[in-house]
Amino acid sequence: MKVSQRTVRLELTEPLRISRSTMAARDAVWLAIEHRGTRGYGEAVTSTYYGLDAARLGRLLHEAGREVARCATPESALDALRAGELPAPGTPPAVTAAVESALLDLAGKRAGVPVHRLLGAAEAPHAATARTIGITSYRAAAEQARLLTRRGFSVLKIKAGAPDPEDDLDRVLAVRNAAPHARLLLDPNGAWSPALADTLLPRYAALGVEAVEQPLAPGDPEALAALAARSPLPVIADEDAVGFEDARRLAGRVHGINVKLAKCGGVTAALRIADLLTGSGTALMLGCLTASTLGLAPAVHLADRARWTDLDGHLLLAHDPWTGIGGTDGTVRAGREPGLGVRPVHAAPPPGEEPADWETAGQETPGPARDGEAAQ
Repeated sequence: MKVSQRTVRLELTEPLRISRSTMAARDAVWLAIEHRGTRGYGEAVTSTYYGLDAARLGRLLHEAGREVARCATPESALDALRAGELPAPGTPPAVTAAVESALLDLAGKRAGVPVHRLLGAAEAPHAATARTIGITSYRAAAEQARLLTRRGFSVLKIKAGAPDPEDDLDRVLAVRNAAPHARLLLDPNGAWSPALADTLLPRYAALGVEAVEQPLAPGDPEALAALAARSPLPVIADEDAVGFEDARRLAGRVHGINVKLAKCGGVTAALRIADLLTGSGTALMLGCLTASTLGLAPAVHLADRARWTDLDGHLLLAHDPWTGIGGTDGTVRAGREPGLGVRPVHAAPPPGEEPADWETAGQETPGPARDGEAAQ
């Protein structure tokens, strides 16, 4: 197999402010895995919070690509990834997720079926996605809410954690008045203390907020679970629930867990967490980082498994370089075409003709393959 990568810049339509930072753009590294003239694609995006800049992502994907290229087929590479043999131990989850995405895309194309069929779902999943409103003035938030609901959005997620908590309350009230029928989610990104949460949560419940995501600073899951036990509205863990063991610790003790493929390690890891949560009393939320359609597509193929779907990262971009999952009308839909069902807005190069700005990360070579089969 041949593996290559490319780094691109993703600009947001407008800066997104949350409690701990403001973001106007981020870098993405695209991974392409080719086998017998067919390509599969994946994406990893930079994250200051998780310590991943473009240089580190590129280096890690290059290393993972060399391992993938040693496998005989995409299917055997997927088997190795699911068994924990690929990529190397210690690889960040975002890199593993991008590799798995490209392999699933390629395997689906080779089999002639969409990824959700590979995962056991007969019908293409679709779901109403939340649309994020950042920390801004209450007037701007109200105008965004009006525009979004006119376009078809029924779920709005409002960022909180401003220095003055009353500013957040004014923003939520303005959104509620502007979009009286919308479902509202609240996300302080860990900005509150337990005492402040106890004061604010009843007030947000009175405004009809449906659930609050990671109200407390991450690092003390016991405090988050204790808050969930006394909260007047559902509490969803995000930063305190990175991987499977975190989810196991909180299952049945919080009302929801936000599973992001980039933080848990991809589709296989997300499905393990979803199985763990079944019957526990803790619901699944599917979330994302700001990324392109390519980066979000694998999660959309799982959208029918979640109580809350927050897959709007591609909708925040000034120009999404990929297409295929929709969302502008408030609903994301898995593609029915083979693989992930996404395609670049500008036509991809023909097989075997890699553009100059793609860097080769791994190349199949004659001789024994990783799994003992003949290299193909």
